[in-house]
Amino acid sequence: MKPDPPSAGGALEAAQAALAAEHAAAYGYGVVGARADAARTTQAREAYGGHLARRDALARTVRELGGAPRPAEAAYALPFEVRTPADAERLAADIEDRVAGAYSDLVRAAEGPLRRMAADALSASALYAARWRGVGVAFPGLTEKR
Repeated sequence: MKPDPPSAGGALEAAQAALAAEHAAAYGYGVVGARADAARTTQAREAYGGHLARRDALARTVRELGGAPRPAEAAYALPFEVRTPADAERLAADIEDRVAGAYSDLVRAAEGPLRRMAADALSASALYAARWRGVGVAFPGLTEKR
């Protein structure tokens, strides 16, 4: 039995969730950039720019799907206190893991060019997470079952 094709409503909901993840990533990279050591600031700026570009593209996509893009929050709770460059690197990897999870859901919900864009963004987040962490994960974007 074939699974049902993705629905436009499911794609819109997943695109909104990915947009929210990109808003949070942009905020988080402000913290990363402030705490990262000098050797990592270029990497942080590059990642930040990529998240802003994907955020803007997702806002357009949400409008094309008939929705109103969710605005960014004024601030976001960080998963832990960031005091040192090592904390900043750990936060950056965590940000990328969260973004990859949102894009994994969008890959599942979308089709056509939107699915391709989501897969590319998932791949980019997985690569950034691996760079920050020093090691990759087997299935980026998917929560491991323990």
